[in-house]
Amino acid sequence: MTEPNGQKPPETIPEKCNLDASLTLRPRSRANSPQCLNCGSVLHGPFCHYCGQPDRNFMRFFPALLREFMQEFIELDSRFARTMKPLLFKPGRLTRDYLLGRRYKYTPPLRLYLFSSIIFFVLAANISSEKIKVQLQQDAEKTAESASSEASERTRSDELFGILSAAQVPDAERIVDVYETHWDTAPDEASKPAFEAGQINLNGEPWDPVTNPFEMAWLPDSFNHWVNKEIATSPDTARRIAENPNVIVEKIFELLPGTMFVMLPIAALVLKIWYLFARRFYIEHLIFSLHLHSFVYVSLAMMLLFELSAQLVTEGGQNAFGTGLQWAAELITLWIPLYLLLALRCVYQQGWGMTVVKFVMAGGSYFAILIATTSIAAILGFLLL
Repeated sequence: MTEPNGQKPPETIPEKCNLDASLTLRPRSRANSPQCLNCGSVLHGPFCHYCGQPDRNFMRFFPALLREFMQEFIELDSRFARTMKPLLFKPGRLTRDYLLGRRYKYTPPLRLYLFSSIIFFVLAANISSEKIKVQLQQDAEKTAESASSEASERTRSDELFGILSAAQVPDAERIVDVYETHWDTAPDEASKPAFEAGQINLNGEPWDPVTNPFEMAWLPDSFNHWVNKEIATSPDTARRIAENPNVIVEKIFELLPGTMFVMLPIAALVLKIWYLFARRFYIEHLIFSLHLHSFVYVSLAMMLLFELSAQLVTEGGQNAFGTGLQWAAELITLWIPLYLLLALRCVYQQGWGMTVVKFVMAGGSYFAILIATTSIAAILGFLLL
């Protein structure tokens, strides 16, 4: 019998190798078919070597299938756990294993990046939002105290005027006015805009929608018109942000995940340029970029959790435990750049001197692009409000 590709199947079946049992089908899950039920190829194991379909038996009692599904789900979870150890504590090991073909026991790079980035951005957005809410509440309490103090001062000024009038002191009103100037001299800034649109300078002159508008020749006219419209409403936007900073924070965190996803191929391109003679394909640098960004996201998420926990336990009176958590956050801050350096050394296998030079140059190039990209995201966040 010939296989679909016209070749004869091997006459001898290879001896069973001592492999990880979690990487194959369990004996009770197999259908034990002599041929693949999909393409008809002779089977030499639980998977078809031609089309890849598993020889799985689904015609069984539902409780048994449900039990197997739960076991496979737990194994998938352990697959993620097996990925975390080299990702966090073995710089470059995950990328090297993946490039050498040892991939199945690890979470795929793109899935790992998406999971870690979602966790980080959700956590960072919520913590930032809560901090702003606490600050706004404190500001509101201070404003209430100031209003109460102002009412008290007015009451005292009225009492002073009554005492001076009863004593028939000349110029009682002028004396009270002088007293009030010590606490009523600050103008009401709350109703004033943070700035006027005319204070924005373009080409050294104040912005004006007619005489000096924002205009880029290489951009569509509709985009230039939209920017000028947003500039005109920017004072109102600034007032909204001053009243509730969460508005701009939420908008920026909406844009940042997409912005950082765009940085992935850029980071791979930076590595490709600085390791131009390493004879590596672009996809290898891209996989390394996915792993590095995933590590940074997971580390930053852990650092935020440690800092938040330290603050909570310190407020609860556990100062020693809070100090320990704060030290753990500081250690993560130191571990991130050291990890990146060691990862470069592990993946590209160059000497320490060359690795340090390329770490500085590639890191500087990446951060320059990152700062420019995030600044654009922040400006767009302001304009899109």
